Order: sequence, then structure tokens, then C-alpha cells
Amino acid sequence: MNKEEKNGVSLFTQSDFLINEDPLEEIFALNLGDFIAENLISEDLAKKIGKSEIEKKEGIKKQLKELVSIYSLNNTLCVLTFNSKEEQAIYTSIAKSIAQMVEVEACHIYLSYEFTKSENEENDIILAGSSSGNSPLALNYDDDNAISKAFSEREIRKENGILAIPMYSNIQVVGIIALEYKKEVQEEFVSLVESIGNLFGTSIALQKSIDCANILFEDENTHTEDFQHSRAELTALIGDLCDFQQIFVENLANAVDAKGQYKVSHSKNTAELARKICKELKLNEKTTDLIYYAGLLQNIGKIAIPEKMFATNGKLTPEDLKKIQEHSDLGVHLLMNINFLSEVVPYITYQKERVDGSGTPEGLKGQSIPLGSRIIAAADAYSAMTSDRPYRKAMEKSEALNIMKSEAGKKWDEVVVQALENSIS
Repeated sequence: MNKEEKNGVSLFTQSDFLINEDPLEEIFALNLGDFIAENLISEDLAKKIGKSEIEKKEGIKKQLKELVSIYSLNNTLCVLTFNSKEEQAIYTSIAKSIAQMVEVEACHIYLSYEFTKSENEENDIILAGSSSGNSPLALNYDDDNAISKAFSEREIRKENGILAIPMYSNIQVVGIIALEYKKEVQEEFVSLVESIGNLFGTSIALQKSIDCANILFEDENTHTEDFQHSRAELTALIGDLCDFQQIFVENLANAVDAKGQYKVSHSKNTAELARKICKELKLNEKTTDLIYYAGLLQNIGKIAIPEKMFATNGKLTPEDLKKIQEHSDLGVHLLMNINFLSEVVPYITYQKERVDGSGTPEGLKGQSIPLGSRIIAAADAYSAMTSDRPYRKAMEKSEALNIMKSEAGKKWDEVVVQALENSIS
């Protein structure tokens, strides 16, 4: 609202500060509360207004505390394979996980000075964690290297065997994930690291916002507007975090397919087919969504297996074969550390079970196997059989379906196989 509006007929129109169309909040936002209380309203009404303002402040403060509780450190940074709350251990573990997943020589994670607890005030960029010890501990924004340029230019930079990927929070660069590579990094892996960067960049900014909120809680003189601003900032970051979680899951699935050398998106096809089966079985929306995510990530363990194992035309050593066969266990370990996906863990844990009890890991039988696991098992098998692989051509769809129907009641659930047939016909 401009000066002319305040002095004219628009005095009591809604300002930018009005929240939930609350006229009392509008009055106090315009700094007219004292004037009106002293000159235009009764003492009784003034007390009611004051009480209302206190109640509103306490309500907003309560909402903010709930957000802080839900999105505290252990609930937002629990994404990969670390199990320590110490910052350096966290970022070192993240760097090692990334280096293993995308198969680069090394991974280093740098943070902007303001997001660290470093006492080094002479440098703008601080090394937070590394998969090796061969990286500068500190840099500056104006240094002539890929990492500094990625910070200042807010975009991916690649030079001298370094791929520097910004970690974003809204429009601010929080840090950089720097990959040392000898062979070119695949596009799917770059996208995966980008999504990790966005996810962690937002998580880091969220934690800083939470720290600021905790300071507000301790100050008895904190105004309602301060709580409102903090709540709005947290809500925006939480919304971004949810978006980046979705992107992370999709990019992780794409990276798994790239490492498994599928010529099409096997994980995406499996997830979409699982969703069709759910629809055929008339499952509710939440269950369908969880099964869809499980379908995307049911081969997640392959991300930790060297790519060369998938390019041998089926000629694997017994040790290599065992490692690939156990990829589901690796995947479950990873998923248990992705907090927001914890509900899909059972579906992936038991996807190798067979309805006749001959499967793994526990030899569950029939209805003892979670329905989501039975659906994913059927969708995965059909999708795999009808996809080209490096060592074989895809089967005809009718042939794959006939194989599954012949094994229904042994390997796969008969009801699920029938739903599969109905959903693709």
C-alpha cells in the first residue's frame, strides 16, 4: 500500500501483510492499533483485541513448533547411507556414497561459509566432506576453478577433470558437489547428483531456518510477525523439499536403469505397470502411490554395483553373480535411510518371495507376502522379459504373458497375473 492510499479512501483496504483475511491483523499491520484503542473503541473491546492477538501469536507459535519438530535434522537429512549426526561424518559419508553410485574417482562436498561452523573466516567456500583427502580445504568465490565458478555463476561447470554441481536452496547456492572423473559422467548420473544437491541444499537451508525459529522461541519479546515470517519461510522450504524428493526418486530410478544397461526405463515401466495392476484391483490411492514408488526403486541396490558387471553378456563370476542377486538387500539398506520412503521398504524387501514358498529372503508363502510385493514381482518380471538387454532381445508380449500364466500359483500370485493380463489387454 503506497502513501497516497494510506492517506485516502483506501486506508482500510487489505495490505500485503494481511493473513487469512484477519481484520485485526490488518489493523496491527498498519500500526493503527494504539490509535484506535485509545480513541475509537471501548476499554472492554481493546482487551478483547489484545487477547485475540495473544491467542493468534500462540497459535502461530504452536504451528511453527510442530513444523520444527517434524522437519528436524534427523528427519530431513536422512537420505543416503550415513548414520552419524556429526556434520563432517555426514558429508563424508554422502561424498563416499555419491562416488560409489556414479563411479567417479572422488567426490567432494563444499559449503558456503555461512552454512558451516568453520572458524576459517578468510575463505568463502569450506570443504564439508570428501571421499578422499586430495582436495583443497577452502576456496573463495573469485578463484579460477570449476568449483568457485559454479558458486558464482550458479550453474554446472566442468573443467580439468572436475564436474562441479551446485547445491541449490531456492535461488541461493548453498554448496557444491564436485566430482573428479576420468571417463565422462553419464547424463543420468549428473541428473541424480543434481537432485541430491537440490535435496541437500534445501535440507541445509531448512535446518538453518529451524535454528532461527528456535532462537525466536527463546526470546520472550518475539513479535507475532516474526513467527509468521519464520512459518512462511519454513513452509516454502518444506514445499521445495517435497518436490525435490519426488525428483530424487525418479532420477535415482533412471540412474539404476542406466547402470543396469536397460535400453528403456525398466524401473519406470515396472512402476507404471504396477500402477495399472493396482487400478485393476481397485486399491486405494495411497497404497497405489506406495507401490508405484516401490516399483521405481525395486532395483535400487544396483546403484551400488559397478557398471561393468552388467556388461558381461551374462558371463559373471560366482562372486559377481551373488553380489547382483543380493542387490535387493543393498536396496533395502539404502531405502531404510531415505526417511520419506520408509513405507515402501516392506514391498521391496519381499519382492523376491514366491507364492509357493520357494522365494527369498524368508520363504514366505501366499497371502503372507505383502500384496505390494506380489504386484511388483509380477510387474518387474513382465517388464524385464519384454525389454531388450545387452545379452538378449526382448520377448514378445504374448510369450512373456504365457510364461507368467504357466507359473501363476507357483512364482506369481494368480489374481495379480490375471489383473496384469486385464491391464495390458
